[in-house]
Amino acid sequence: MMRALKGALAGAAIAGAAALGAAPAAAQTPPNVLIVGQIAEPKSLDPHAVTAVNDFRILMNVYEGLVRYRDGTLEVEPALAESWEVSDDGTEYTFALREGVTFHDGSSFNAEAVKFNFDRMLDENHPYHDTGPFPLAFYFDAVEEVTVDDEYTVTFTLNAPYAPFLSNLAYPTGLIVSPTAVEEHGEDFGRNPSGTGPFKFAEWESNQRVVVERNPDYWDGAPPLEAVVFRPITDANTRIAEMLSGGLDLMVEVPPDNVAQFADDPAFTVYEQAGPHVWFLILNVREGPFQDKKVRQAVNYAINKEALVENVLQGTAEIAAGPTPPAFAWAYNEDLEPYPYDPDRARQLLEEAGYDGEEVVFYVTEGGSGMLAPVAMGTAIQADLAAVGMNVTIETYEWNTFLDQVNAGLEGKADMAEMAWMTNDPDTLPYLTLRTEAMPDQGGFNSGYYSNPEVDTILEQARQSTEPEERAALYQQMQEIVHEDAPWAFVANWKQSAVARAEVQNFQLQPSFFLLLKDVAKQ
Repeated sequence: MMRALKGALAGAAIAGAAALGAAPAAAQTPPNVLIVGQIAEPKSLDPHAVTAVNDFRILMNVYEGLVRYRDGTLEVEPALAESWEVSDDGTEYTFALREGVTFHDGSSFNAEAVKFNFDRMLDENHPYHDTGPFPLAFYFDAVEEVTVDDEYTVTFTLNAPYAPFLSNLAYPTGLIVSPTAVEEHGEDFGRNPSGTGPFKFAEWESNQRVVVERNPDYWDGAPPLEAVVFRPITDANTRIAEMLSGGLDLMVEVPPDNVAQFADDPAFTVYEQAGPHVWFLILNVREGPFQDKKVRQAVNYAINKEALVENVLQGTAEIAAGPTPPAFAWAYNEDLEPYPYDPDRARQLLEEAGYDGEEVVFYVTEGGSGMLAPVAMGTAIQADLAAVGMNVTIETYEWNTFLDQVNAGLEGKADMAEMAWMTNDPDTLPYLTLRTEAMPDQGGFNSGYYSNPEVDTILEQARQSTEPEERAALYQQMQEIVHEDAPWAFVANWKQSAVARAEVQNFQLQPSFFLLLKDVAKQ
């Protein structure tokens, strides 16, 4: 395996030289090693400590959860749990675990390991709770207790019925880490990861690469690839140059301007897949001009979303009507219409609100998972708002810095910020970002401080309902209220894309937006 890793590193070095113009024809990725161009450096390889799809794309190949999404869907199927039973009242889930599975460090996967994982996130008195923070522990706040019934049986007791529970277990926050590795490395576990997945961690060289190698003992069969090298390349033009020069085998989030270029070249295959994505602007409703609903609505009318989707995003997205992506067809409110482009209406609302041209600070990111073309989008939105008399100042940040700034809340810093979410259930995004109890100081992601008691009540009812039709009606009602309140500017729903060299086989995009590389091979 060391031969494969050395080859991967050498190939990455050659590719880097080629991108700089040094003999691009010689650039070649190593045999049976997949080189993946990522959009940013991962923040951590601890699945409980991160929130970005950029990180999840690596983690889903190193770890597994009790359940997983069935290939090509968001439907749940067994993974580390072979089966499960749910109590009649919906508050107890008992899982029969897969036997004979080991973590990459050689320790055993069992019910005690499962309990360790969830207690670590949810129990402030757990001896390894301080290896956090765990920003998406919200996904499991209904869990009251995890009980080890025997070595391979574990029961989750919930404080109330919780419809998204199984779906959340399939999300990266539900991935199972090695307790032995956490105990050994403590807060440094994110640099020394150990899971049960088809690939195991080999190396992380900051701002250069994360290398994972084949797990020959994987319970579901060793993968064809010897190794995968994830290279963080934040600049889109550099990623394109690397792909064209032969330095990458696979690139995610193809810049919209380049999709046609790759589609017309037989050396490449372009993949597209719709999924539950929404791109929006968080508006700070606690202070400044966006305290007034009329100003928030004015922003929604002022932005020419059709121009953004067609010109900036080159038709790779659709105009968003509200906070719920249409990919959740069963819960989507089809009667909701996007705010039309109406600058005159925007000016009228600004006048009615008494907006006097005060500065609006706008946080923009250089890149990031699901952020599409964030600088170009931000600049176009700035121009649209200037056209109706709004004085917008852009502040631009690198992705992980941007997340730190925005997730902590906009108060005292900014009036609005770009954001994109890709989620697994219609509960996730509104519950984590639009509830009163999801403010940043309470561990949530309501960075704009929106609060509407009616929305709070609807979301609580929806997550406790076990009737799909009732849940759908509640989510549709929520969408109407949030559309009217306009705590966000609703902009776009993206159709994700990737490009691979023709030698890459058995790859497909997933509606979850994750990269699943277990079955991928190179000719």
